[in-house]
Amino acid sequence: MACPINPEEIAKLKMFIQFASAQPQILNMPQLEFFKKFVEQLGGKVPEGDFQFASAKAEAKAEQTFTPPPSAPEEPKEESEPESDIELDLLDTVIAPDNDENQEMGDDAKEATEEQIDQASELRGKAAKAYSDGDFEGAVNCYTEAIMLNPTALFYAKRGQAFLKLSKPNAAIRDCDRALKLNPDSASAFKFRGRANRLLGNWEAAAKDLRQACKLDYDDEADEWLKEVTPNAKKIEQHKIKQERKKAEKELQERKERVRKAQEANKRAAEENKKHAEEEGGDFGMGGLPPDFMEAFSDPEVAAALQDVMTNPANIMKYQNNPKVMNLLKKFAGAAGGGGFPGMGAGGGGFPGMGAGGGFPGMGAGGMGGFPGFPGAGGFPGAGGFPGAPEEPPKPESKPKQHFDDGLD
Repeated sequence: MACPINPEEIAKLKMFIQFASAQPQILNMPQLEFFKKFVEQLGGKVPEGDFQFASAKAEAKAEQTFTPPPSAPEEPKEESEPESDIELDLLDTVIAPDNDENQEMGDDAKEATEEQIDQASELRGKAAKAYSDGDFEGAVNCYTEAIMLNPTALFYAKRGQAFLKLSKPNAAIRDCDRALKLNPDSASAFKFRGRANRLLGNWEAAAKDLRQACKLDYDDEADEWLKEVTPNAKKIEQHKIKQERKKAEKELQERKERVRKAQEANKRAAEENKKHAEEEGGDFGMGGLPPDFMEAFSDPEVAAALQDVMTNPANIMKYQNNPKVMNLLKKFAGAAGGGGFPGMGAGGGGFPGMGAGGGFPGMGAGGMGGFPGFPGAGGFPGAGGFPGAPEEPPKPESKPKQHFDDGLD
């Protein structure tokens, strides 16, 4: 018995079955629910999961398998030419730092009695006399005893002054720090700490302290010291500004270079991903099927019409005057070259389709008949369409009317 489906239609059906076998999740789409039920009624099972178009699958696969080409190794950074040493003045007067930290410190929380206050005042007088006599070590000792009796900001600052005469700038800084802790507005402490920093070559710190000392209690000696350190402090400040500007410019250029390299790497990765996607999905994107096939199913009206016709091919007559449905069918036929998947036309028909060539389901004279098919010149099987569909009963042959002559005129 000859197959009522022509070879072209069988090839199209085979193509769809092959695609569905490779991607059975397509039957989980709402538009193909009827076909899924048909498979399940025959004992088959459709695996769970959402169907992905080939483009999305290719991208996912590319993400898993494609490793972007490594960016070009960073070129070794060239060391910038060292800045020429700042030409500072008074460098020959800078002294070596003292490292002896064993100086007596009083208890700042101690509350001195009146007697202790008086004794500390007497020691202060002795320290002043020793200092004026050039006995700076004796002055330090007297101030130390006074501090132990009555620790005040003034005693610490004056002992710091004596340490300066002994070329112990670090010891002087420690005493001035303690004095400023007790009295943040001690002009003497700022003045002597500024001088100590100047002796150590800390020009910026010296200028800051001496400037604050003159602000709190102007002093000719402090002002003279400030004028001495200001030129070097300005040179250092300008040098730092220049270095910061160069550093910012260098970081900007490095950032631009990193962005450029990243853009090039992203471009190469995008080209590779595109190549993978093209190799995976081809021009049709869905296993060789035209993208319009799934786009048509995304239209509820068209999807409902196609399912209606698949359920009962006779219902195709309802859509003969629906340009939206019929135009899409013609469009599919054109995309497939006159007998596409799905398609329609005078040549090979389609899936679904209609016309002189039949369809799947289809209708027309001499066509494939459809699956299921509209009663016509062909069917599956026979002229009736889907197996078991009731055939249209043949009309009884009409008998020719007989003429009886009753003899009446």
